[in-house]
Amino acid sequence: MTTSIVRATCPHDCPDTCALLVTVKDGVATEVRGDPDHPTTAGVLCTKVSRYTERTYHKDRLLYPMKRIGRKGEGKFERISWDEALDTIAARLKEIAARNPQAILPYSYCGTMGLVQGESMAARFFHKLGASLLDRTICSAAGGVGYKYSIGARIGTDVEQFQNAKLILIWGGNPIASNLHFWMRAQEAKRRGAKLIAIDPYRSLTAEKCHQHIAPLPGTDAALALGMMHVLIAENLLDEDYIARHTLGFDQLRERVREWTPQRTAQTCGITVEEVEQLAREYGASARRGEPVAIRVNYGVQRTHGGGMAVRNIACLPALVGAWRHAAGGVQLSTSDAFPKNNQALQRPDLLQGPSRTINMIEIGNALLHEASPEFGPKIEALVVYNSNPVAVAPESPKVAQGFAREDLFTVVLEHFQTDTADHADILLPATTQLEHVDIHTTYGHMYMMANNAAIAPLGEAKPNTEVFRLLAARMGFDDPCFKESDDDIAAQAFNKDDVRAIHFDWDSLKQKGWQKVNMPEAPFADGGFPTPSGKCEFYCERMKAAGLDPLPAYVPPHESLASSPELGKDYPLAMISPPARNFLNSTFVNVESLRNTEGEPHLDIHPLDAAHRGIEDGNPVRIFNARGSFVAKARVTEKARQGLVVGLSIWWKKLTADGKNANEVTSQRTTDMGNGPTFYDVLVQVEKV
Repeated sequence: MTTSIVRATCPHDCPDTCALLVTVKDGVATEVRGDPDHPTTAGVLCTKVSRYTERTYHKDRLLYPMKRIGRKGEGKFERISWDEALDTIAARLKEIAARNPQAILPYSYCGTMGLVQGESMAARFFHKLGASLLDRTICSAAGGVGYKYSIGARIGTDVEQFQNAKLILIWGGNPIASNLHFWMRAQEAKRRGAKLIAIDPYRSLTAEKCHQHIAPLPGTDAALALGMMHVLIAENLLDEDYIARHTLGFDQLRERVREWTPQRTAQTCGITVEEVEQLAREYGASARRGEPVAIRVNYGVQRTHGGGMAVRNIACLPALVGAWRHAAGGVQLSTSDAFPKNNQALQRPDLLQGPSRTINMIEIGNALLHEASPEFGPKIEALVVYNSNPVAVAPESPKVAQGFAREDLFTVVLEHFQTDTADHADILLPATTQLEHVDIHTTYGHMYMMANNAAIAPLGEAKPNTEVFRLLAARMGFDDPCFKESDDDIAAQAFNKDDVRAIHFDWDSLKQKGWQKVNMPEAPFADGGFPTPSGKCEFYCERMKAAGLDPLPAYVPPHESLASSPELGKDYPLAMISPPARNFLNSTFVNVESLRNTEGEPHLDIHPLDAAHRGIEDGNPVRIFNARGSFVAKARVTEKARQGLVVGLSIWWKKLTADGKNANEVTSQRTTDMGNGPTFYDVLVQVEKV
């Protein structure tokens, strides 16, 4: 028996991007564990990824190309050869492209975060084809844009510093479920005497373990940040030297927040005046004492109409109190821009011969139902889906499913399993998992470039995404040299080697070590140097004004709330959010039986007063509905959900629920104030006992 240990990387859409050690015995992966030497992974994996072999060798794994033999959505297929599959796809794409290549649309997101298997060869293929472009905004776009208006780039506090903070605000996230290795650092800070405050409409697993939980109404985080600024300025809890040297627009900001009294803030957010004042005072006073104060703001904040502005406002707070002076101070939303990615080399946008329309992935339901028009362009005739499961994860699911059910829509899906989306494919192609291919990764939660080595040979006839698009490119007659590059060739181009942050980068050595930290200062903005046009933290932002936005921190109310849409609230009086379930990652892992059994079944958390008003008792099946759709879940009557809010942990595969539906039946395709992001947590519903 031969045994080896292979260095790999978790590919999933999570800020932790763990370093993995895969044990392989006689060509079979027998164990996946965390690398104890990697500083952020520290040998610890989440429950999901620790069972990765269970997913890789799952009995329902797709292993062969198939073509549809039943109705769209019925999920009936028969096995075909790769030659037949590729010839069929190439013939249909050629036929459609001859009329108008923009009638072809790729649809993908972060089923893998890898730079090779994600958007490299696939992007090259669709650029050369001239297909419609996809605006990939379904997760982090709004917050990223808002953050960059204040800070200049998605750079912030290094996760390895959080254990040294004395006050940590965990704002809009549940890291126990979705950012475990940050939570380990926060727990260490707690052991050292730090105070943890959770700001979240829902009393999550994380909020329960913090010293304090503040539960604002969904979509009011921007107002809470404005109220904090009011108190900080009114009570002079400021670092005036840092403000004078490293910020822009303080005088205008002071005038703006004058109106955001604790009373107005509390009324807007649905919390107490004392909570507003105490939060600001603790934040400002801790910083005045010279203590590191840090904010971990997560993507829950930005999934409402004003989500971009909310993150922009929160990102202004550290500069007011000088928190950036400390390596353990400041704020982290994402570390994505710490990596000098070479997207030009990876994706080759120069292959696009002319302008092409862009379709927002959040609006895929509407887009698939559009007829051709001068405004929209050609009707979508072909859809190629990879690294995503839109029938389950895209908002306003009834329209998404209706679009995918079109018999005149030619749909290709690359997948590991027969998901809700795969059931609608005309051609279904088996993709490799992370254990079966080469990749290179950046992260958005720490500072390490990561390598993934193939641990085992592809199962069955599965192929990496890159190989599928290489073979399709050959059949389409694309003869550019870039379509012949190997996965290792692509990985070697991933970073700009002339950038000081990656001057030490070498793909061959990275594969051997598994990870390498980028060159970044411990305290990135201790002496200013923000990557904004002014070089300062911009309280007043000319770029926002040029984009037609308010250039100062402001409050943008939700699309749907009792305050902003009272008429709608008469029929649908409950706000709903659908944050991640602990045992799932978006819709990934839902079909892993051990994890699904742990999660149980779809639940809806509802406050006792809201439940009593509707005659609902704990354990009752309930129907959650609005004008867009409905789904059924089991009620959990609990004070974890604040009054006026219901919480449906997600995202379930629709085919694995009792009624064949999930929380996205009721979500909206409306977008955010900036970044064209999703508004998953900007929803009003009614709930009734079934």
